[in-house]
Amino acid sequence: MAAAALTREGGEDAFRRLFRFYRQRDASDLRGVVDFSVPGGQVVRSQLSISSVSDQDAYRAGLQPVSQWKAYGLKGYPGFIFILNPFLPGCQHHWVKQCLKLYPQKPNVCNLDLHMAPEKTIDLWGQSKEQLRKKGSSKWEPRSLLEKLRWVTLGYHYNWDTKKYSANHHTPFPSDLAFLSEQVAAACGFRGFQAQAGILNYYHFDSSLGIHVDESELDHSRPLLSFSFGQSSIFLLGGLKREEAPTAMFMHSGDIMVMSGFSRLLYHAVPRVLPNPEGTALPSCLDQGLSSDLPVGSVIEHSSDEDWQVCAKYLQSSRINMTIRQVLAEGQKFPEESGTKGKGQAPSEDGHHQENSRTKRHKPNTD
Repeated sequence: MAAAALTREGGEDAFRRLFRFYRQRDASDLRGVVDFSVPGGQVVRSQLSISSVSDQDAYRAGLQPVSQWKAYGLKGYPGFIFILNPFLPGCQHHWVKQCLKLYPQKPNVCNLDLHMAPEKTIDLWGQSKEQLRKKGSSKWEPRSLLEKLRWVTLGYHYNWDTKKYSANHHTPFPSDLAFLSEQVAAACGFRGFQAQAGILNYYHFDSSLGIHVDESELDHSRPLLSFSFGQSSIFLLGGLKREEAPTAMFMHSGDIMVMSGFSRLLYHAVPRVLPNPEGTALPSCLDQGLSSDLPVGSVIEHSSDEDWQVCAKYLQSSRINMTIRQVLAEGQKFPEESGTKGKGQAPSEDGHHQENSRTKRHKPNTD
């Protein structure tokens, strides 16, 4: 039980040792990874605030009634909530399409803006859809622009150089994603949550997310929400220090994580993306169609067969994660800044989102 032995060692860089263990392409010992679909051991049930979200509002967000959600916590991690896929059949399609077709559009910011002319990144979907639709299984086929997408920022745009948000680099936050986030936060006991910033990460089977803490938001009393779609991954949740060994857990399509309270400022990482455990090209929850009668005021839109064909081909080797944050407390303002306006908003490369491939190798950013 190599993973268990690494966990027991503790000491300096215990997190990095486990990150590297699960990062290995041939790592086969996944017995120590928590699977919330089989609760037990350190997994405990989490109580949700069922009365805080009406069934109608849940339906409008594409979610099951909160009373039907399966929510869990972990012993030793107060404030951490894991919700097994609560989405209604077909509703994940909407969020995947938004992340690929709508959210990367200007004025939002993406990693491709760093080294491409503005006119080249205006319509990533339009430039990629035919190439994706016809894509075969060969690793040597050229990648479309959408497949080169690594991150998109929404609302208050995260500055990867300074690791700060600012009042002078802000664009309107998507209303549908804000509504979804507000319902999930309310169900977890955080009524009045305001979705003000989002970081969308786009992973492939050779991608990882380095060890880090999300502490740039000025208000840490509000939760961090994480939504996953597509292929599965291993998520590592550690402690307040890098010396503390993390707990490994699976994240599958539709799963939601909420980090609040004590767990809001813990180290975490994604060392590895895995094929979905069902052994099929896509998880079965993504094969389900959307009901034809959406409720009045629903933020969910029907995806055309043509659009979903492109999304499905993309997801066969990819995972999308949306992390949503409230940056400012009610009435709070940013401190005065002397920095430049709108510039330097992205890292020189891909931030802490790294990729290994035959043509381009980055060390996982474990520091």
